[in-house]
Amino acid sequence: MFSIVPERPHDAASIEQLLDLSFGPDRHAKTVYALRRDVDPIAELSFVALDADGTVQASIRYWPILIGERWPAVLLGPVAVNPARRGEGMGKGLIRHTLALAADLGHRICVLVGDKDYYEPFGFSNAPAAGLALPGWAEPARFQVCALVPGALDGVSGMVGRPRTPNRRAVRSHA
Repeated sequence: MFSIVPERPHDAASIEQLLDLSFGPDRHAKTVYALRRDVDPIAELSFVALDADGTVQASIRYWPILIGERWPAVLLGPVAVNPARRGEGMGKGLIRHTLALAADLGHRICVLVGDKDYYEPFGFSNAPAAGLALPGWAEPARFQVCALVPGALDGVSGMVGRPRTPNRRAVRSHA
């Protein structure tokens, strides 16, 4: 059993440990990390999954991006789950919860780099086929996009880039 709650400032160390366990210490060299560098995650879309004793077992964050220097979007990731707790639905629960919330908050497009088979059931499809590109290497089959509202991708194409004005709000306590 687990509960999904907004990320709290004191969760940061636990999240970093989960990210290291899930993706290794070389994760910072990946293209998506360059898009996140010196940009804070979107506080309203940063959540953790807690077990019964309140220990962080999974996390999800989103980041502001621009597509083609014109269309605002969000970058999903990373999603990290304690390896010992994988298969319990924490990652999928976090994704379902936050994608719905992102749409409710007015976000229209979500981009990610991740496993096609895992993300396709959430509505993601191949981003290069939709006319999107990344400013660095990522396996093309893993680069995906999702319209959070119908028609959001109509006419959208171009390079995924950093926001014009970085989001510099710290994740705040929701308590």
